[in-house]
Amino acid sequence: MEHVLVVGGGASGIMAAIAAAKQGAEVTILEQNEQMGKKILSTGNGKCNFTNINDVPGAYRGEHPEFAREVIRQFPVPETIRFFMELGLYSKNRDGYLYPHSEQASAVRDVLMMELKRLHVRIETSVCVKSMKKEGDSFRVKAVKSILKPEKKSKKRTVLIKTGEEEKVFLAERLILTTGGMAGRVQTADGTGMKLAEGLGHRVIPCVPALVQLRCREDFYPSLAGVRAGAKIELLCGGVVEALDIGEIQFTEYGISGIPVFQVSRFAARALEEKQKDIVAELDFMPDFTESQLEGFLMSRIQMRPEKTMKQFFTGVFHEKLAAVFLKRAQIQPDLAADRLGEQDRYRLVRVIKAFRTEITGTNGFDQAQVSAGGIAAEEIQPETMESRLIPGLYFAGEIVDVDGMCGGYNLQWAWSSGYTAGSAAGREAS
Repeated sequence: MEHVLVVGGGASGIMAAIAAAKQGAEVTILEQNEQMGKKILSTGNGKCNFTNINDVPGAYRGEHPEFAREVIRQFPVPETIRFFMELGLYSKNRDGYLYPHSEQASAVRDVLMMELKRLHVRIETSVCVKSMKKEGDSFRVKAVKSILKPEKKSKKRTVLIKTGEEEKVFLAERLILTTGGMAGRVQTADGTGMKLAEGLGHRVIPCVPALVQLRCREDFYPSLAGVRAGAKIELLCGGVVEALDIGEIQFTEYGISGIPVFQVSRFAARALEEKQKDIVAELDFMPDFTESQLEGFLMSRIQMRPEKTMKQFFTGVFHEKLAAVFLKRAQIQPDLAADRLGEQDRYRLVRVIKAFRTEITGTNGFDQAQVSAGGIAAEEIQPETMESRLIPGLYFAGEIVDVDGMCGGYNLQWAWSSGYTAGSAAGREAS
């Protein structure tokens, strides 16, 4: 019988295994993929923004956002930095965003794998858990292990092919579920762990994509594809501002993208899932100006070059394709001379630039999302230990829990903190 069994070999699962092993427990990790920590490699565009020293209000979301803060206090950001430094990872600070100095996400995974080896953690990959139940004081986990063999495709690449399956049963005193959510291109991001937890009696909040692109109704987006512009974005649901952010907006042929869009996207996804009406993004392309200041700015440009056409008027301020959309929305002809712009024209133009509304019709899918919002209900988990309030000996960590964070290293910090908290508690309790 294993002292501690960790189901899921992502960031939180690896951290949980390390923490449990440090408590002296014998630990085994079961991972569905053929390699551990696969999702770590794609974070931060392959550079892995592994935490953030900026304590931003609202950085963590969910039905009970305060829950994440309580857990992170058990293993805060300074402890994370110290932990990775002890593993040999020297960090680079970019405005509070911490990256490996080598700017390689693989370095984060590699130092974690070295630590697992040093602590003699047993690793079983290509193992898919099919069922789990509690028998007395222990857990019985039934799984299927894929039997793989290498097949050479070229001198540079070797792939693994499946040749069969083997049923395996694992017994453990303590069980930690870290199987992740629904997001990403990882093949096994299918919510299996949530279904298993639900089968044990836990409530699961339905998942929606988060940190994802938004799809919009208007027909001008194909003309803006590839254009980027700084703006403030406010997400309104039924006229109420649910979230806002500021930064570079990226236009796509179907809608809007970019970090500010990602930051508000989980609220749009949840509103869409709940079938709310009037889900709108309002973009302010001159957030440093009030409306009267912007009108004064436009008038000064007219006075300097009154002979310019409105098509030429915004050259040097906005991308020409975006300016064309502004003019069309404000019902201004592009060949109109700037000095012929009337008071009502200026008012409409200011409103379009400062309150550019677009209707949200959907989000891209889980395969495009960086994380998913939803998971095991936080009120059913003890924040001091990450142990289930319903089933003693069962623990959770990472994206499987109803906690999702903003862009910028917050989701990985949640993985490290929740994993370390769960692993330490499980390791202490295991004999």
